[in-house]
Amino acid sequence: MKELADGVRAFQQQVFRGKKSLFHALAQGQSPHTLFITCSDSRIDPNLITQTDPGELFVIRNAGNLIPVFGASKGGEASAIEFAVAGLGVRNIVVCGHSSCGAMKGLMQPDLLSELPVVADWLQHADETRRIVSLNPQDGSSEDILRFATEQNVLVQLENLNSHPAVAARIQTGEIELAGWVYDIQNGMISSYSGESKRFQPL
Repeated sequence: MKELADGVRAFQQQVFRGKKSLFHALAQGQSPHTLFITCSDSRIDPNLITQTDPGELFVIRNAGNLIPVFGASKGGEASAIEFAVAGLGVRNIVVCGHSSCGAMKGLMQPDLLSELPVVADWLQHADETRRIVSLNPQDGSSEDILRFATEQNVLVQLENLNSHPAVAARIQTGEIELAGWVYDIQNGMISSYSGESKRFQPL
């Protein structure tokens, strides 16, 4: 806890003072331009990797950056998506997976989750990802297979977004843009899915 308290003091004395006008404006309300959906993994910091300020990203985080099909979950994802899209009017939605994802490892190797029944239950929302990987066996190392699963999961979750009424309506009117990313923790690179090439390419 001391580390956290020291960090709060550093924030108040150094960061907050330097951006006081920004925080005063944010106290009046928020107007984020992007809904950023990513994993709960502690190694992912959406504002750091996009170099955005507080107030620019509306962030949803969970194990595996999953978006349950509309009505399939009692979690808070659907309400957060609706609020960001219909309430705040975000113009972009990014689904961002990442390298070495523990959720994807558990998805592909269910035995790893024998002591984590709640996690195993949550990952049922990624069954379509597991099915795609099983039907498209990959040559290469376990890391290559994990990368393929991570990429396919991002695409599955983007597809699931279309089942959410607020998102579907704005896609039809061209008011919102969707993107699928995979962040590589080791080298800081981000790959973005290209609809033209049908593959992930360096952003």
